Amino acid sequence: MKYSIRFSDAIHIMAYIEIFQGTNLSSEMIGKSVETNPANVRKLMGLLRNAGLIKTQAGKAAPSLAKPADQISFFDIYRAIEGDNQLLHVDETTNPNCVIGANIQDVLNEKYSFLQKQVENEMKQITLAEVIGDISQLETKRRPENKELVARFL
Repeated sequence: MKYSIRFSDAIHIMAYIEIFQGTNLSSEMIGKSVETNPANVRKLMGLLRNAGLIKTQAGKAAPSLAKPADQISFFDIYRAIEGDNQLLHVDETTNPNCVIGANIQDVLNEKYSFLQKQVENEMKQITLAEVIGDISQLETKRRPENKELVARFL
């Protein structure tokens, strides 16, 4: 089963932008943190910019969040990156002459729709600020010497 890590990478990029605001925020530097190439960072940042979640300026390595981190939800980021794609997908090639194959698609579409709404509602409750706060707490525990860097997020 193929899965996407773009959502995870987008959250990573946004947290990096907020925590390291005022430093070199080039796609190369961000890419080193995400462990992806700069072109992928730029592509994701383009999607985030188009969704109104970050601001960028051509020729400047100084992206910023377009609104406070506590006003950016996981749902906002997910929609920016994945669009209207659903989390779960039904196999459309089942056998219509089988008791299960003839009915499973309708049943699963209904269940998956219910789950999609539940997940989206939960995603709306989780903010980028929470993630940055959690990152900051863990960093302080793991590497106390970096407490000053993340102190404003604790």
